[in-house]
Amino acid sequence: MEREVIWLKPVLKENIWGGSRLVTEFHYRDEGSGLGECWGISAHPHGDCEIAEGPFQGKSLSWLYENHRELFGNIADPKFPLLVKIIDAKDKLSIQVHPDDAYAMAHENGSLGKTECWYVMDCPEGAELIIGHHAKTRKELIDMAHAGKFEELIRRVPVKRGDFVQIIPGTIHAITAGMLILETQQSSDVTYRFYDYGRLVDGKPRQLHLEQSLEVTNVPDVSDQTGLLHAQGLPENELYKLIDCQFYRVWKLNLNGSFETEQNDPFLLVSVLDGAGSIGGRAIKKGDHFILPAGYGVAKLEGQMELILSTVSDQA
Repeated sequence: MEREVIWLKPVLKENIWGGSRLVTEFHYRDEGSGLGECWGISAHPHGDCEIAEGPFQGKSLSWLYENHRELFGNIADPKFPLLVKIIDAKDKLSIQVHPDDAYAMAHENGSLGKTECWYVMDCPEGAELIIGHHAKTRKELIDMAHAGKFEELIRRVPVKRGDFVQIIPGTIHAITAGMLILETQQSSDVTYRFYDYGRLVDGKPRQLHLEQSLEVTNVPDVSDQTGLLHAQGLPENELYKLIDCQFYRVWKLNLNGSFETEQNDPFLLVSVLDGAGSIGGRAIKKGDHFILPAGYGVAKLEGQMELILSTVSDQA
């Protein structure tokens, strides 16, 4: 039996570094600035998307996952495993590092760790991301951090629109000013703030987590081996796999005309980055996020669109 698309209402988050593009370009709300994040597909307690229409309208995604696991291929994960967001960074974000599952489970009330990946939707000319560090030993890492030598410590990587980055736990990282990012990640909100450029909120610096950051940071750094993928100029009308890791698989689709694919995964998360078109005859546009459930059947997409699709890993 074919199943219906699960349409979602995004959760919007204000941030001190947020801009206005989620309003002016994506029209998630009518006005305002300082909107840094759109959690487009999330069942996390800090931002649980509401089902927008259909038989489960008004229910949360976490409720749907808990009560209708058949829509998600009856996977065993106790909580919905993935989270997809769009980040509009008018200003630079803090320099951060995430723990892995084992550390988060032990120190963050049973939370998942946070492996994430970024697709660069847009960025300024000459943009850089902070990915990794230059310390050779943990003592060097600790000494440089305590001495405030963050600019010497961090590794800056040039990026362009269409680049794709995998961020594994223990990697020091930061999104810089002017970036528009589609992030696919484990469903976790655990972030250790390593450095925040001395910024103040209501006259006070934001909380740092320096000791936890130093404890979980990978030494030596391996971010130069885990991958920056240049994904410009991809062929049209075919799914291009950006990553396949133990937590998720992610594809890019540049649609020009029509494309069909059999939905054989436990579920398929879909975000429209640009353009407009339709799925199964239903109009979709830039900024839409939805889920194709298990048993959906053949997905027929038409129009001119850029899309990111993802699902859980099939790695044993």
